[in-house]
Amino acid sequence: MKKSIAGMLAAGALCLSLVGCGGANATSSQGSSSAASAAEAASASTTTASTSTQNHSVAKDDANMQTEDKSMPTRIPPENGTKINMHFGDTVITGVLNDSETAKALIAKLPMEQHVSRYSHDFCGVTENLPYKEEDVHYGWLNGDIDYATDMPYFTILFEDEDVSEQYGHQVNIGVITTPLANISALKGDYDVRIELAE
Repeated sequence: MKKSIAGMLAAGALCLSLVGCGGANATSSQGSSSAASAAEAASASTTTASTSTQNHSVAKDDANMQTEDKSMPTRIPPENGTKINMHFGDTVITGVLNDSETAKALIAKLPMEQHVSRYSHDFCGVTENLPYKEEDVHYGWLNGDIDYATDMPYFTILFEDEDVSEQYGHQVNIGVITTPLANISALKGDYDVRIELAE
């Protein structure tokens, strides 16, 4: 009996950890049923999570945003940010990283390869632990954000569902893509993405 309870708790923890990386309708060849289960768990706890965001910052707080062109990322790239190229096979997704402690730690590792998988609203993969400041952690994202999720940890590029994203915590924004959202949302499957400084 104790073993079965421990097994159920471990499975539940796995499902909850996957909530921060994708959700339902995962198109990755790995873990789609787990991700769907995680989405159901997230849906069941949406009311609680939404209530808790009242005491936490969210992605749009103090963000420099554009809302007129829905085909482009919502967050406006920082003027003095670090430009990067992310190679998804033959497709290059450009972006700009900000000057947060987390982004600087990632920049120091470039060039690097990051494995990611396509999920319902993002490309996401487990990455190395990166430093972050507690005041940079928030709920939700803006479409086009490049985030570091502190709970696993995850590297993630989020391309849709910003309007329902505040149920997801543990997010640190490190930048934004600068290509149309459709360029990344059209991609499917798993990639070993080469991330490098743009020349």
